[in-house]
Amino acid sequence: MTTFDDILEEAGKFGRSQKRVFGLLCLVSIPWAGIYVGIVFQGFTPEHWCRDARLEKLRERCGWGLQDTKTYSAPLVNTSGGLMHSKCETYNVDWNQTALVCQHPPANMTAASWKNTALTSCRDGWEFDYEGRSSFVTEFNLVCEDAWMVDLFQSAVNVGFLVGSIIIGYMADRFGRKISFLMSNLFNAITGILVAVSPNYIALLVFRTLYGLGVKGGWVAGYVLITELVGVEYRRTVGILYQMFFSIGILILPLVAYLISDWRWLQVAITAPYFGFLVYYWFIPESPRWLLSQKENGKAVTITKAIAKENKKTLSKNLETLTGDSEEISKVSVLDLVRTPKMRKYTLILMFNWFTSAVVYPGLIMRLGILGGNIYIDFLISGMVEFPAALLILFTIERIGRRVPFAMANIVSGAACLITAFIPESVFWLKTAVACMGRLGITMAFEMVVFVNTELYPTFIRNLGVSVCSTFCDIGGIVAPFLLYRLAVIWIELPLIIFGVLAFVAGGLVFMLPETRGVPLPETIDDIEHPYKYDLFVCLNIYLFTYLFYHSSTVSHWEVGRESDKNVFPMQILFPFKGPYFKHFVFL
Repeated sequence: MTTFDDILEEAGKFGRSQKRVFGLLCLVSIPWAGIYVGIVFQGFTPEHWCRDARLEKLRERCGWGLQDTKTYSAPLVNTSGGLMHSKCETYNVDWNQTALVCQHPPANMTAASWKNTALTSCRDGWEFDYEGRSSFVTEFNLVCEDAWMVDLFQSAVNVGFLVGSIIIGYMADRFGRKISFLMSNLFNAITGILVAVSPNYIALLVFRTLYGLGVKGGWVAGYVLITELVGVEYRRTVGILYQMFFSIGILILPLVAYLISDWRWLQVAITAPYFGFLVYYWFIPESPRWLLSQKENGKAVTITKAIAKENKKTLSKNLETLTGDSEEISKVSVLDLVRTPKMRKYTLILMFNWFTSAVVYPGLIMRLGILGGNIYIDFLISGMVEFPAALLILFTIERIGRRVPFAMANIVSGAACLITAFIPESVFWLKTAVACMGRLGITMAFEMVVFVNTELYPTFIRNLGVSVCSTFCDIGGIVAPFLLYRLAVIWIELPLIIFGVLAFVAGGLVFMLPETRGVPLPETIDDIEHPYKYDLFVCLNIYLFTYLFYHSSTVSHWEVGRESDKNVFPMQILFPFKGPYFKHFVFL
């Protein structure tokens, strides 16, 4: 019987056809960046203070500016950043009853009278100093006691990610990768426009949640489709580069946001590419592997021939005997992930790492929106440091391994967050440089947790294991905005302390995982729990035979195991054993 991997040997494992599909699917990662962290621009909270309708009339008559009315309406209060004008309280003054004149300061309002004036909450809304930029925060007045609603806006899309990845994951297995990918993009296009035309906050929240349902699931369907079209040895590289296009989206987002200052039109710009992705119906194939799993061999053969033709290859194998990958079907349960000691340890560590990456990565990005600098330049610079992450991963994982780069990426990120928190604002360049190192580290960790997760679980439960662990990514995304914005009210650097501790712990836990470089993927839970059982038995037998053979007078002219000008005994012929951890035993 001929498998699809056998056919790819002739059709091309990563030829022109796969490269074309890969290039098209990579574009899907670009708008996802705008959905994932677009809140930095769409939910921007500008400088604000209480609006007083009566004082506003006086401002118009006297020709005052916004800062003048801010001085008269917003009292000075002590905050973690020093003495600042209150954002949520105003002087309880009836400006119609005062003899206020157009002076600076008013002659009848002394420092003592300001100090003794009672304060009250904002009665007439807020004044926003946003210099032409509008966000849903300014439109729906989501500040002060309603500020948590901004956090909920970001959490809502992560709830959509969580539910949608399950629904579309099922659809991809049931109805196919291509149709699920296209349907999710159609859904994204419709719900994205609904977000842009939301008449109120409740509608905005509902449509935002629906928006998330299709976005992540469609992205994952594209990921699965391209990895199933290429040869096994190209899957990891393709997966990392597919994620790297998310970083390109991070770079494009501030440029688009700078040109489009209205949050509704920015939402339309982010959503527009999903309409374009619908034309992929004519340009990308269904996964032949999925078709074979559904016994639709005829369609799989047709697509395989088209791939070979575009790659300018000739197929010699009999395609009529083409079959799917033979895998032993076992009953699997979520309990298998925690039933045995090592599986339980791996699962908990991976869950924590998924959660940490999903908290720290978007947290560092969203933090740019509350620092008060040039948000466009800061966002662009921080996005640039993500590109070396993919290159560092590709360079180190086959030379150093998985565990050390994965752990160090978390630890560097944690250290950078902690150090940044205590660098004074006066040393801005150093604070920015260290923060960028943290961004680089967590980007590496986020991209590595994906394939490390797949390498640690046995075949029969691998997909379930990755799905269960990655749900903590969405849980982290739900928690992250509340963790960032609410703690920043207490002290703006406090979220960095939390991020640093989480990343440090995650990095330390990674050292408790085994190295998987050069190790065959485990097939059973027993391979995980007792990795050395078979190898130790084989190695002891080899050692015993080698000792007896070496000291035998019959073969005294052989030098066992060392290359020289003498003959070398062909041990690999007598002992063709290859356990998953055999390479760890060395005999001289």
